[in-house]
Amino acid sequence: MLLAMNTAPSFDPFTVSDWVFDLDNTLYPAECDLFRQVDLKMGDFISRLLDIPYDDARGIQKQYFREHGTTLRGLMIHHDIDPHDFLGHVHNIDYSPVPANPDLGEILTQLPGRKLIFTNGTVAHAEAVLDRLQIGSVFEGIFDIADADFVPKPNEEPYRKMLSEHGVSPESSVMVEDMAKNLEVPAKLGMRTVWVKTDHAWSGDGASADYVHHETRDITGWLKALV
Repeated sequence: MLLAMNTAPSFDPFTVSDWVFDLDNTLYPAECDLFRQVDLKMGDFISRLLDIPYDDARGIQKQYFREHGTTLRGLMIHHDIDPHDFLGHVHNIDYSPVPANPDLGEILTQLPGRKLIFTNGTVAHAEAVLDRLQIGSVFEGIFDIADADFVPKPNEEPYRKMLSEHGVSPESSVMVEDMAKNLEVPAKLGMRTVWVKTDHAWSGDGASADYVHHETRDITGWLKALV
């Protein structure tokens, strides 16, 4: 059964060795809507790449997202694109909607264990977001899509590679994500999972499954309940 929002979870945080956080819509509010900017730029990239109308490009964009986990993965498979060109284009956005969150930084500092970022985005994108949040110094590592050889969550391979490269023991670690389906593999590997619920349609896919151990709409408030 899922816990109510912002209810203290039934585990001792002082037994946690590593806190692994997704980035987008997890560490900052989904209402910032950075993805809308990225989404529009993806459509523009595909339209230019394939020389097709923007509306047709958007259809391909969504199809690849559904079939391959990320639009980028679909473009690499079907059109052999350079992923760096794509990522540079779609992450050229305005980060100003992301507000500073010193409370989150303070709470993360109080929690024992390392704090890591695991994102389907890039290191540069993660650093830009963390800079806006003013919490970059809290995190000891970022595992991005390039580190994952451009294989995105929820595929199992990037999770295993992240655990190996950062020396994370899943049995004593926590994975925090805004997309519930991305918690299936971490739970299978032995991690405790936290779903950051948003109103985006893709957020709740898999939310009723037993691999979602805890849920909240406010990660700052939820973590406050621990400390």
